[in-house]
Amino acid sequence: MIKNLVRTFGALSLALVPLLSTPAAHAAAPAAPAAEVTTLADAVGLVTVTEEDRTGYTRSKFKHWNSGDDKSDGCNTRNEVLLAEAVVAPTVEAGCKLTGGTWVSYYDGQEVTSAGSLDIDHMVPLAEAFDSGASAWSAARREAYANDQGADVSLVAVTARTNRQKSDQDPADWMPPSPEAQCQYVGEWVATKLRWDLTADDRELEALKVYSEGPCEDTIVRYTPAA
Repeated sequence: MIKNLVRTFGALSLALVPLLSTPAAHAAAPAAPAAEVTTLADAVGLVTVTEEDRTGYTRSKFKHWNSGDDKSDGCNTRNEVLLAEAVVAPTVEAGCKLTGGTWVSYYDGQEVTSAGSLDIDHMVPLAEAFDSGASAWSAARREAYANDQGADVSLVAVTARTNRQKSDQDPADWMPPSPEAQCQYVGEWVATKLRWDLTADDRELEALKVYSEGPCEDTIVRYTPAA
């Protein structure tokens, strides 16, 4: 629900939740990196531009869904995201089966009352991530990317229809059908690229500039680099 409310107001944030610890352990722990906050135009300017190369890509190179952030709850990443984004919480049955509940798919503004009608979208699709730098990552880092709940914007519950329309396209070729969602979407896209140090190709960058210098010039981007 917190994630859904954050998206409702267009905030682009990374929630860093400190682990409970003793005072001594807390004092010895390294400080969490501070979130970077900037305008969308400046954020777009931080994205490195390179040609994309999908040679060797397969979806299986990004292990998902794994056992999620809470290894004891019996829920995988998909269901943990659904629980976090529900505007009316579902009932959690044995095996983390979700019944009831309500979600709002911000790509198209649709209210959804069945978890099975939702996809969990990778804000920057797996194939696009591979093109943009993840091809050089270890299997463990690709798994971390594919299951990233450390940033509210990395994974989003949306209608299966919009997720499949989007497929692996970047903002040069696809934008959410709801005009009210587009500035938020561009900001979240750029935040994810910066969080994971992913690049953009020329067409993608030009599309991002059109939004950042035009209708989305007031959008603020917040991101924290992934560990």
